[in-house]
Amino acid sequence: MDSRQILITGSTGIAAATAHMARERGHTVLTVGIGDSADVQADLREEEQVERAFQEALDRMGGLHALFNCAGASGRQWGDGPMHDCSTAGFDETLRTNLRTMFLMTRSALNYWMTHGQPGAVLQMGSVVAFHPQPDHFATHAYVAAKGAVESMTISAAAYYARHRIRMNVIAPGLVRSPMSARAQSDPAIMAYIESKQPLTGILEPEQVARTALFLLSDESTPITGQIVNVDGGWAVSP
Repeated sequence: MDSRQILITGSTGIAAATAHMARERGHTVLTVGIGDSADVQADLREEEQVERAFQEALDRMGGLHALFNCAGASGRQWGDGPMHDCSTAGFDETLRTNLRTMFLMTRSALNYWMTHGQPGAVLQMGSVVAFHPQPDHFATHAYVAAKGAVESMTISAAAYYARHRIRMNVIAPGLVRSPMSARAQSDPAIMAYIESKQPLTGILEPEQVARTALFLLSDESTPITGQIVNVDGGWAVSP
């Protein structure tokens, strides 16, 4: 596999696992986000910070082959929940964090590749709950709306950019052991439920998702675009 220049948003959980795995395989990788573990610091909800961070990453890597938009967060902290309980502020902030960030960073990458006439690969972070909901434990409807929008926008964009040799796919995990799932991990009832809902794995480890992510970012997946790939331990096919 040829060495690639990969930009990853987020710096914990799946993002960290993917970055570590990619570096082990000889790729040049930078992570972008808020927090000491990110290589490039930026609030990805803010347009000017995204543009600055993208240019800094280009300057440091010398180019870009692939972008993995992994940054995101549960909206519960802002008031997300079942629709009748979801606050307007919670809805807005959840979409800003999970949808606007994806749009801004993807737009920067597309402009770079289109300007230089280069192929590229974009992988977006979706979620299995976007089309396989679970009403008892995971009823955060603003988050689901954001991930559904990520998935539909990506498929539509994939159709447009295929002629430019730019691929766009979505990876849709089930419940993963990461900082974002701390609430679920601390709830014995949810963890017992996940043993049957994700019968192949129980709760997924970040590395299990990272392996598929890295494949979709690599030149080994050149024929694949416009796909939603569930990496969910069996969630989508289990009651």
